[in-house]
Amino acid sequence: MSVQIPVLQGRGMTTSDQLARWARRTPDVAALRFDGTGLTYRELDERVTRLARALADRGVGVGDRVAVLALNAMEVWEAYLAGVRLGAIVVPVNFRLVADEVAYVLADSGAVAIVVDTPLAEVAAKAREQVPDVRTALVVGGGNAGPGSEDYEAALQAASAEPFDLVVDENAPAFIMYTSGTTGRPKGAVLTHHNLLMHAFSQIATYGVDPTSEKVGAPGAPMFHIAGLAGGLPPLLLGGTHVIIRSGGFDPVATLDMIERERINSLFLVPAMWAAVVAVPDIASRDLSCLTRISWGAAPASTTLLRTMIDTFPQAEVMTAFGQTECSPVTTLLRGEDSVRKIGSVGTPMLNVEVRVVDELMNDVPRGEVGEIVYRSPMVMKEYWNKPEATAEAFAGGWFHSGDLVREDEDGYYYVVDRKKDMIISGGENIYCAEVEDVLAGHPKVAEVALIGVADEKYGEAPLAVISPRDPADPPTPEELAEFCREKLARYKNPKHYSIGGPLPRNPSGKILKTELRTQHKAGSLVADPVV
Repeated sequence: MSVQIPVLQGRGMTTSDQLARWARRTPDVAALRFDGTGLTYRELDERVTRLARALADRGVGVGDRVAVLALNAMEVWEAYLAGVRLGAIVVPVNFRLVADEVAYVLADSGAVAIVVDTPLAEVAAKAREQVPDVRTALVVGGGNAGPGSEDYEAALQAASAEPFDLVVDENAPAFIMYTSGTTGRPKGAVLTHHNLLMHAFSQIATYGVDPTSEKVGAPGAPMFHIAGLAGGLPPLLLGGTHVIIRSGGFDPVATLDMIERERINSLFLVPAMWAAVVAVPDIASRDLSCLTRISWGAAPASTTLLRTMIDTFPQAEVMTAFGQTECSPVTTLLRGEDSVRKIGSVGTPMLNVEVRVVDELMNDVPRGEVGEIVYRSPMVMKEYWNKPEATAEAFAGGWFHSGDLVREDEDGYYYVVDRKKDMIISGGENIYCAEVEDVLAGHPKVAEVALIGVADEKYGEAPLAVISPRDPADPPTPEELAEFCREKLARYKNPKHYSIGGPLPRNPSGKILKTELRTQHKAGSLVADPVV
């Protein structure tokens, strides 16, 4: 017999509660900034309440899923907080996905409403044709996202600003963050309110943030990404300012302008972005004294780049962040001078994260040997949405299995040596090989295919498809394969290179030897011209 534990007011705080708290204490402080404009805590709190009521008026209730498909903007943050305030579960959707991929996320999550902006309205409309249960569509900037589309701002303004009298359980799901799986279908990592609050607290405590002065942060990541979501929470916890960076082509000069204008204290960018920033000719003349912390992750960074970052921002601590969506996401950090001294390492565990390095039987491996890194932490997800078998596998033995193979050095620093799960990280985006291989295998001229990652100067790693044709006399061309993929996969998942040749190497049991393929293509002997 299960015992129902009541949700008691006064026990927990969600991100929505944090917003309301600062709206009462510091109503005129800037909560959000975007493209030179912004909202105070009072203004943001009222707009979030109105949006939550607008969704409630359209039948969205506690536990219902609200999808958000939009480019970075203040409305995205409003939608996230409104869903939380309503007790609903927010489902951020990657704006790079094509309609079929969006439809899968909507259907799998069971979304009943979607917030979408005008540039993505057509994609949303096509996706909703396959998922009629998404009854409500609020479109930022207006536009047609399918049946029943309404203007976001009009719906918000027409709703009441009367505060909600609703207690949301901090252990209930807050977000479903979709991350691709090795089976080729994305899995929804369910993050609770407590997961995200503990992550924000652990970040602040581990970094040694001065809560009286370090309050302006800018995560340089798409807001659908866990880095974009989690990066906006520390300023909210501190009553500070979350600066949102525009989606699209990265502009290093505009980024420096933004740092100076907004007096940003903490900024996260991927290495390619940092390389562009430190190369700006007049950077030495800029007033960047406000920066106290600069961080990077999602791709490798060279010693030269790290040294240049340290020299360019002498007052700022350089940090490397490592983790995964299921962990809210950061689990380990590499700090300051260690970024160079221990280059290649992902650092040491963050506060509230316990790690082990284990073999297949969950035995600890000796220090220096390779094993899988597993975690225990209040930041680890609750489950995979509607996937009990995948959840049980992920938590086998009472620890969360990362899928990352690592070794620990004599000083307790961890190094990732391989990925147990077959995945490529390109420009901060996870690309799971099985999904892309499944698409390419459907091409009539392809007999077999293997996807591997190869070094890429801009993205750190890029997907290369190794193809064995059905008819060696009539092989597919890279252009044919690229066109085939564009219709079925988000652009970032499309192979950047193709190698078309003979049969793929296999071991005695018939498994494709990707290690051998990586060795061959590392030398560049088989890499075809990149497909643009």
